[in-house]
Amino acid sequence: MKKSAIALAVGVALSGLLAACGGSDDGPADVPSVSNPNKFFNRTATFAVCAQVGSSCEDSTPTAAEIVAASEDGMTLVYTNSLKGEVGFVDIVDPAAPKALGKLAMGGEPTSVTVLGSHALVAVNTSANFINASGKLVVVDIAKRSVVTEIQLGGQPDSVARSKDGKYVAVVIENERDESVNKGALPQAPSGYLTIVDTVGAPATWKTRNVELKGLATLYPEDAEPEYVSINDDNVAVVTLQENNHIALVDLPTGKVTRHFSAGAVTLTQVDLTDAPRPNSVNLTETQANRLREPDGVTWLSKAQFATANEGDLNGGSRGFTIFNTDGTVAYDAGNTLEHLVARIGHTNDKRSDAKGNEPENVAFGRFDGTDYLFVASERSSVLAVYDMGQKNQPVFKQVLPAALAPEGVLAIPSRNLLIAASENDDRATNSTLRSALNIYQYQSAPAAYPTIQSVNRAADGTPIPWSALSGLAAAPTGSIVYGIDDSFFRGNRIFEIDTSTKPASLKREIRITDPNGKIAALAATLPAAKDANAFDATDLAALVNADGSVNLDPEGISLASAGGFWIASEGAGTVGDAARPVLSANLVFKLSASGVIEEIIQLPAEVNAKQQRFGFEGIAESNGKLVVAFQRAWAGETQPRIGVYDLAAKTWQFMFYPLDAVTSPNKGWVGLSEITALGNNRFVVIERDNQGGPDARVKKLYRIDLTGVANGATLTKTLMRDVLPDLRKTNGLVVEKIEGFAVLANGDALLVNDNDGVDENNGETWLFNLGKLNLN
Repeated sequence: MKKSAIALAVGVALSGLLAACGGSDDGPADVPSVSNPNKFFNRTATFAVCAQVGSSCEDSTPTAAEIVAASEDGMTLVYTNSLKGEVGFVDIVDPAAPKALGKLAMGGEPTSVTVLGSHALVAVNTSANFINASGKLVVVDIAKRSVVTEIQLGGQPDSVARSKDGKYVAVVIENERDESVNKGALPQAPSGYLTIVDTVGAPATWKTRNVELKGLATLYPEDAEPEYVSINDDNVAVVTLQENNHIALVDLPTGKVTRHFSAGAVTLTQVDLTDAPRPNSVNLTETQANRLREPDGVTWLSKAQFATANEGDLNGGSRGFTIFNTDGTVAYDAGNTLEHLVARIGHTNDKRSDAKGNEPENVAFGRFDGTDYLFVASERSSVLAVYDMGQKNQPVFKQVLPAALAPEGVLAIPSRNLLIAASENDDRATNSTLRSALNIYQYQSAPAAYPTIQSVNRAADGTPIPWSALSGLAAAPTGSIVYGIDDSFFRGNRIFEIDTSTKPASLKREIRITDPNGKIAALAATLPAAKDANAFDATDLAALVNADGSVNLDPEGISLASAGGFWIASEGAGTVGDAARPVLSANLVFKLSASGVIEEIIQLPAEVNAKQQRFGFEGIAESNGKLVVAFQRAWAGETQPRIGVYDLAAKTWQFMFYPLDAVTSPNKGWVGLSEITALGNNRFVVIERDNQGGPDARVKKLYRIDLTGVANGATLTKTLMRDVLPDLRKTNGLVVEKIEGFAVLANGDALLVNDNDGVDENNGETWLFNLGKLNLN
């Protein structure tokens, strides 16, 4: 596909992503063209599950949206909330404005749901423990939101599907293993099976039949653990046996296993198999030989082919998806392309690198406007990859969609041009901003809105430049280039050169920060060697240099230096006098060459360091011969954060205080600064934000300050430039918490970017917003 084939939709936006799935960054891509090149899926709304118990999610009880189904007319969603033992209902008559319709207790843990006629059929686990397994199929009247009848299943159900003709429902009875017993090794009785429900007549008269799945697989044949089921138009059910690395086909009318086969293995090359933390930790250089696929979700593509999401569990997980023929042969395997995709768009969850990588959890299939699409949900990278299936055995990557944390259920509603993703993770119990949610996407004549940044390939090996955790921005004096920097997450810092003239913006170069001249060691020589919890010492400083020559700083701000190169503000770690959070590093300013070599280190005055709290430097700007740094929050004995001004010629510090907005979020938290950008004539823009996201976010603002004539120790006056909360809501997702980078291009366009925390307890969304030309006067 030539780049010009999608120019009307996204310009060169997808060139890099196509490269991740078989294309090229330079000239025509070596993959077939996609259908409907001017139509894409875009998120139109997000329904936070906590909205069922309060419009602003005031209730802090964790919730979940694991599997989702839709009424026959596509106007009502039904989702399983396993954490609260209930199903929830959502009105999507207007998909851009979903409304809570209430919830219904299931008397157990709902694990899956499908819809047949006017009823939702909910698989519910009622097991007392792993050995005494039990469950039921609860038939629910959708309109009345009431239980019609319950059908006992005899074991722990995990997936449910209905046939197109409405004659059959298939329920996977997993009877999952206890992972605390013998490290989860199999076999563990009881074995699982498939239950067929004959759905003729009134629900109260439905009968069940069980299909034995023991003895099929080579791996643990006495302990079948079926995971997921899908039914084709011939009433054949495909069942994945995840831990057994096996697949079975069952003829539903007869209840016979007609074919079964191993899911096989894949050898993955150019993948990252080592977890963070380590220096520069996403390295797509390793090989994983003969990795069992261990499929989870499965969907039919036709009567003769189906696709699996190869999540893995006990001994495997091939980090991609596979298309199988019904005879067990492989028609297509994604290989390492999903791993490269998430690295390219900043969604690699490096803490899962040694396990199952991006961890494809589920797949769905649907025909939209005459084109067949396959949707692959990545649990650990929190995205949906969309593939055009117009050409047999040749999935063509079309786009990637952001989801809430850990998408589990995926539902295509072609009749309404809608796609739904159910994300189950909700960390509110740990005071996190992450909430479980239903994302609603619409197929529309519009460019793809996501990603907003994607990287090109490294020249050395052709793999994408992996990136994440952007914590600051600085604009080049001319043109459309901005420089971003990652924070401490990867323990090996880099500066990124990003071309914003394309959509998405192109991350085209990485500059590694190094200290070949021993500037850090020289500073260490001036500090005491003994560890002092109340002071930054030589031992702490030495830890900032990695064995590979990179450095382990916490860069939270970046500015171009007038003499060439960059200024970096590195946030300190720890609080003076706090044994639980001892001081491990100080707040330091680094002067870097254009190639990232440390040339100079600037410290705060000792009397200021003595007040250190763990919320320190968050931004830096050079202007008129001075460096100006923003502290995030107040330090010991103070009520407001500092703005520090360092005179480059005199080498002296002055400090002013910044008046923060009050905390207004229902979830409390704090408000602080996270960026400072020079406008000229002693004027600066700061980002002021709370530490809240999603429905709890309240303070996300740009303020202007003027340092002209302000005395040392004075409190500044601020002027609101823009409340960016409405801009953040335009993503139609949960509001991102950490807006941390701001820059103004030479043409006056203002850019804003968020930090995705390295996809650590974060769904990974990175939004580079062009706010247009702001009134900077």
